[in-house]
Amino acid sequence: MDFDAARRWARFDPQKTLARRSDNELPFVDPNLIAGQGLLLDTCVYIDQMQDRSPQVLDDLIAQRQVNHSTVAIQELMHTVGVLNPKDTRTTRVVAESGKQIKTMPPHRIFAPDVEVLGRAALLSGMLCRLQGYEKDGKLRALQDCVLFLQAQKLGLVVLTANVGDYDILLQLIPAGRALFYRRR
Repeated sequence: MDFDAARRWARFDPQKTLARRSDNELPFVDPNLIAGQGLLLDTCVYIDQMQDRSPQVLDDLIAQRQVNHSTVAIQELMHTVGVLNPKDTRTTRVVAESGKQIKTMPPHRIFAPDVEVLGRAALLSGMLCRLQGYEKDGKLRALQDCVLFLQAQKLGLVVLTANVGDYDILLQLIPAGRALFYRRR
């Protein structure tokens, strides 16, 4: 990682908290434009599919585009499995569904972030937390979002997510990045 460039990047300060833009300024899934770049799925996509909250347009998009997976999403899914209460009757089903999601990921379509992405994401998430005033839980979420966002950028992919708020801010900070949004049903 180029630490001189990182130091310059860390000094970036828009002098204000960034605001979420209106939906019409953002790239949402369009049922008429399903073809396009390969996708890197945010964890919310897997969760929405498991909970049957994914809209038909999302399912169509996933069926038509090259779908890629990040070890970040696998890590988040496994974290969820770890925090579930084993005595809760729903846990067995959630664990089984999470395992099924992970097992269906083709190994050649799973990517791990490299040292450069991890370093830049840590810096970017620190900036994001400072600029947006994120605290505790928001800081970890910001780090994972930044890793996924920069990983997709490095791989030439588009992050597919329902997380409009955080990824809109990332697009404002790094306009060269790509994200595609959808609304849960």
